[in-house]
Amino acid sequence: MKEWNRSALLIFGIGFSNLGNWIYFVAINLLIINLTGSAAAVAGFFIVKPVAMLLTNLWSGSIIDRVNIRKLMIGVDIIRGLLIALIPWLPSIWMIYAVTFMVSVVGSFFGPASNVYITKLVPNSSRQRFNSMMSMTNSGAFLLGPAISGLLINLTNTTFSILFNAASFLVCAFLIYLLPDVHEERQAKSEPVHLRTFLEDWRIVFRFAKASTYFTSIFLLIQVAMLIGSSIDSQEATYIRMHLKLSEQDYGNLLSLTGVGSLAGSLIATILSKRMSYRLFISAGLSITAVCYLWFYASASFYSATAAFMVLGFSMSFASSGYATFFQRHVPSSIMGRFGSLSDMTQSIITIVLTLAVGFLSELFTVQLVCCIAAGIGIAVCVVLFAKTFSAAGTRFFRAKEDDVLARNSADIGV
Repeated sequence: MKEWNRSALLIFGIGFSNLGNWIYFVAINLLIINLTGSAAAVAGFFIVKPVAMLLTNLWSGSIIDRVNIRKLMIGVDIIRGLLIALIPWLPSIWMIYAVTFMVSVVGSFFGPASNVYITKLVPNSSRQRFNSMMSMTNSGAFLLGPAISGLLINLTNTTFSILFNAASFLVCAFLIYLLPDVHEERQAKSEPVHLRTFLEDWRIVFRFAKASTYFTSIFLLIQVAMLIGSSIDSQEATYIRMHLKLSEQDYGNLLSLTGVGSLAGSLIATILSKRMSYRLFISAGLSITAVCYLWFYASASFYSATAAFMVLGFSMSFASSGYATFFQRHVPSSIMGRFGSLSDMTQSIITIVLTLAVGFLSELFTVQLVCCIAAGIGIAVCVVLFAKTFSAAGTRFFRAKEDDVLARNSADIGV
């Protein structure tokens, strides 16, 4: 199978399941409201996934790095599809929570596993373009999913939308089945996994982070910038309703236009992927995103806020594509699952803490003041990131051949 055909199958499979996720997102919220009539029940649904991921990411990376990645991804999608297909027939909210928890536990394997698979399937020279196209597909799913879900619910019911998502996972599993196997047989991967194995895996990840000091510094700066954005993003609905005095329809229009900006950004990032470096995608994308957050929370009208979020969606497409390429190029594939899982777990904890802190401080002061200060800190972090990535050391690092980087890292950590 030709390289482009392989990439297209993977992009379509994951993109189609993401479209199903957005269709499901609208339907499951309506299902819970219809079943319970409680806003608290909907909030409980949002808590289930991060709790499941926190519990799973401690050990999932050790499994991912020791099994056949393609088979794992197929199995995860089949299990998710079958579990989600049960949801419309469950009689209580607690059973829905339980199934959602199981879906989230199984699903926590897919993200890190897909990173490893993409790294091994897609050649280094094509990876930035691949990530840009994946970002464009995800943006399209974000833009079209809720609208399609609303149409399907009007024509049928929430059950059909939920079953559509279940089917989308099965379609994704079938498309991945058509792709080649990239599994490498290693003696270490046949060993049973015990608590001692998990502890040693964590030590391997920390040794890699310690040995690769420049990579770690850039990685941490990226994470700080992204986590600050995520924490203040949680206050956007409050700011729109309480400070800008906009309606729910205005809020929906703003999100739709943000999706348009994201789709446009992904399209242009795909076109420019052969002409611009991924370090520029990261540093410029994150910097503009931080500025847009400040712009949004300083806005006094719908038009200003919408313009800020459209540019934000545009710039985030570059940042996400650049970050994916950075991660795939500089984390050894032999420990990518473990590194990604522990990173996701840490991000979840910090995101929860920062989100609660922003919410608490917003009660003491104002949402606008707290979020503008946080956005200002994010801008300062991005300035440091920009300077570091385009320093002499940064130029040497980003121009290094991937094979040389991986060989050196593997030797340093003893993988």
